[in-house]
Amino acid sequence: MLLQRTLTAIVLIVVLLAAALSPFNWPLLVFFGFAASACLWEWMRMTLGGGRLGVSAVVALAFLCLTLLVSFQGVGAVENTFPVTARLRGFMALVLLAWVVIGAVSLYNANSAKSPRSLGLSLFGLLSVFAAWLSLVYVYEQAGAIFLVSFLGLVWAADIAAYFGGKTLGRRKLAPSVSPGKTWEGAIAGVMGSVVWIIATQFWQGSFATYLFGQFSWWFVIVLTIALAVLSIMGDLFESLLKRRAGVKDSSGLLPGHGGVFDRLDALLPIAPLAYLLLTRPV
Repeated sequence: MLLQRTLTAIVLIVVLLAAALSPFNWPLLVFFGFAASACLWEWMRMTLGGGRLGVSAVVALAFLCLTLLVSFQGVGAVENTFPVTARLRGFMALVLLAWVVIGAVSLYNANSAKSPRSLGLSLFGLLSVFAAWLSLVYVYEQAGAIFLVSFLGLVWAADIAAYFGGKTLGRRKLAPSVSPGKTWEGAIAGVMGSVVWIIATQFWQGSFATYLFGQFSWWFVIVLTIALAVLSIMGDLFESLLKRRAGVKDSSGLLPGHGGVFDRLDALLPIAPLAYLLLTRPV
């Protein structure tokens, strides 16, 4: 299982880096489109439930067609696909607020025995995946591959630190009714891992950390990084709750050794809109 998990991770990272370093935008946009569509299918498959699996597939397929249309418009390279508008920033802010409210309320009242079927959560999934996809497209087009990879690295650093911190120091359960394997010690280690990543990459020209330290005071950057890490943990726990309600271990079996695409993107969905808002903040 560990070998399978490692090989899958290596393949995904190689494909991501190859697409990000391409002289054209469309390879990475296609990668984003397939990943987002698979994530949406897995989310709606859990929240629509029962015999409505066909609806999940149709919605995800329509979403994929939209993303591919965006990816291949023009002459192979897309620039400034989504110009910044007040409405678009407002939409991102609403999705971010929804994550804070819906995520917090759902986890506070965590009832894993509750029926997974929810049209509201399905709509929330559609808006969340769309916002994350759009955010990543904008970040890549406007800030470049290094900014994007360093931003994704924040999530990876938190995930790796939380895993090893929980394995070695974990004692107190973080949310036993939702995800019995996660501990407070692991969560704190994840937050610390994010902070270390931001501090360590601030001298990496063009990185997410360089942008933050160039725009804000150091103490605000640290607070912001902690907030991003906490949001990513919330996204992880929220997906765990959906899986428990649906009675599944993984969101799907699309990624050998990792489960589903949603299992890999759950921590990214809540923080992608915030990255967009930070990058498009009025000067």
